[in-house]
Amino acid sequence: MTEKVDKTKRIGRWYFGGVASAMAACCTHPLDLLKVHMQTQQGQISIFTMAKKLYGSDGVLGFYNGLSASVMRQLTYSMTRFAVYDIGRKALTKDGRNMPFYEKVLLAGTAGAMGGFVGTPPDMVNVRMQNDVKLPPEQRRNYKHAVDGLYRVFKEEGPVKMFNGATMATSRAVLVTVGQIAFYDQIKGTLLGTSFFKKDNEILHFTSSFCAVSLMLPGKYKNILACAVDIGKNGPLGFFKGFLPAFVRLGPHTILTFMFLEQIRMNFGDDPKQ
Repeated sequence: MTEKVDKTKRIGRWYFGGVASAMAACCTHPLDLLKVHMQTQQGQISIFTMAKKLYGSDGVLGFYNGLSASVMRQLTYSMTRFAVYDIGRKALTKDGRNMPFYEKVLLAGTAGAMGGFVGTPPDMVNVRMQNDVKLPPEQRRNYKHAVDGLYRVFKEEGPVKMFNGATMATSRAVLVTVGQIAFYDQIKGTLLGTSFFKKDNEILHFTSSFCAVSLMLPGKYKNILACAVDIGKNGPLGFFKGFLPAFVRLGPHTILTFMFLEQIRMNFGDDPKQ
């Protein structure tokens, strides 16, 4: 009789993170699209007004402009950073040792830098495709899809142009990856086995990802001193100033990525006994 495999013990494969991120991108792309439109909009406008305006001009499909580039970005940027972290983590824990948090941070930072650089070209094409509808007809690039966009940038603007903004993209990816992967890994390991989270299940995955994204929201403080001053003025609630708009931008994708990743791991991962 075949022994039943404990799904929670299954080991993920290197490409699972990229697949999960691409799945999450398909769900959150309309939010990302609206974010880009609002960032490039002259004057103040609410997200609801922008959504109404976009629906009026392009219909429902307008919310998915540039989806192919968004998916390609996740299959390059996120697949690289998740793969590097996963391979590195397996190497560092193969003898049964536990990784200290500082090793997780260093590994996640390295993975993020590599992923950010690799993902720069599709990220640029993604933003261009999302914002194309706002340009005058004669200025629109009209990329057919992500591959067409990459090919045309390479052909018309040269290979160097494909990596414009790589420094900023890499720096941001380091912070985001530390906040996402290292914090999620640490929080999940800390919560698992406590009186509240005795099993590796969906509730644990959601809680860990929610806590990780709450800690990772970037750009609020310049340094630790600025953080301390703000908290001193506003008390504990100072931690949550500006939380909602930042969470709307980053939270859903992060949470869905880890929820999908854990389901893929538990259903398609490798048996640790083999």
